[in-house]
Amino acid sequence: MQRRFATLDVFTARPFAGNPLAVVLDADGLDPSAMQQIAREFNLSETVFVLPPVKPGHRARLRIFTPARELPFAGHPTVGTAVLLSGRDGGAEARALVLEEEIGPVTCEVTPAVGGGHASFVLPVLPVEAGMPPEDDALADALGLVPGDIGFDGFVPSAWSAGVSFIFVPVKSRDAVRRARLMQTAALGDKAVYVFSSETVDPTHNLHARLLAPHLGVAEDPATGAAAAAFVGVAARFGGLADGNHSFTIEQGYEMGRPSLIRLQMTLLHGKPAAASIGGEAVTVMQGTIEA
Repeated sequence: MQRRFATLDVFTARPFAGNPLAVVLDADGLDPSAMQQIAREFNLSETVFVLPPVKPGHRARLRIFTPARELPFAGHPTVGTAVLLSGRDGGAEARALVLEEEIGPVTCEVTPAVGGGHASFVLPVLPVEAGMPPEDDALADALGLVPGDIGFDGFVPSAWSAGVSFIFVPVKSRDAVRRARLMQTAALGDKAVYVFSSETVDPTHNLHARLLAPHLGVAEDPATGAAAAAFVGVAARFGGLADGNHSFTIEQGYEMGRPSLIRLQMTLLHGKPAAASIGGEAVTVMQGTIEA
C-alpha cells in the first residue's frame, strides 16, 4: 500500500539545517513493528506516524519512533508535525491544534508560512527529577572530558524528565561541548546525555548544547525539544531565576553542520516551574509515498 510521507527540517527556517523529521501520513493499519521498521528505514532521529484522533476536536494522534524504539513524546516531531498538518489544512492565519501523543494531549499554536511555518507547544507534563547522575569523575570519563570541565555558574550535573529522561552535564566552555564523546555508556544507564554551556556561537543566545543518545539509535541529535522541556527543571533548580517569566534560546547541532534554534519560555512560581512551552520554525523538504 502506498502511504504519503513528508520530511521537514525542524528548529530552522531554511532547508538542510535543523533536525530532519519524517512524517508518515495515512498510517492507519500499521502495527508498531511495521512503524519501527519504517523508522529504521528513514534512519532519522524520529519518524512520526499520523493517525485519526481518539477525541473529537483534536487534529491527530501521533506515534513517534526513533530508529531503535518508540517515544511517548518528543519536541521536534511535535513542532514539525504541527506545521505540516496546519499547512495541509490551508489558510495563513495562526491557529491552535491539539495532537494526541502517548504522553497525552499536546496543545500547539501554529503560524503557517509558505513551505513551512512556526509552531510552539505547551509542555504536556512539567519536568521531574529522574534519579541521580553519575559523579563528576565518572561523567568526565564517560564523555572523554576532565572533571574540571564540568559545572559553571551554579549548574551541576543532574537528571530530569518531561516525558523522556536525560542526564544534563553543564560544562565551562563551548570547546568542552565540542570535545564531548561517549567513550563508555555503562555509567549512563538508559539516559541520553545533554551537554551544554553558556558560551554560545551567537552572543544573543543563552545556551550551546549537544545531545548524545546512541541507545535510542541516534549517535547525536541536531535539536532536542524534549531535552529543552526537561531543561526547565534544570533552570529552575540551578539557574538562580526569580519567579515570573523567562526565555531561553538554545543553539544545537552546530558541530553536525545542522544549526538549530529552540525557543524555550517558562514561568516560575515559588521557585518551581508553573508552565513552559517550546517553539521553533520548520520547513518542508521532501514529499512522496512509501510502500508499506
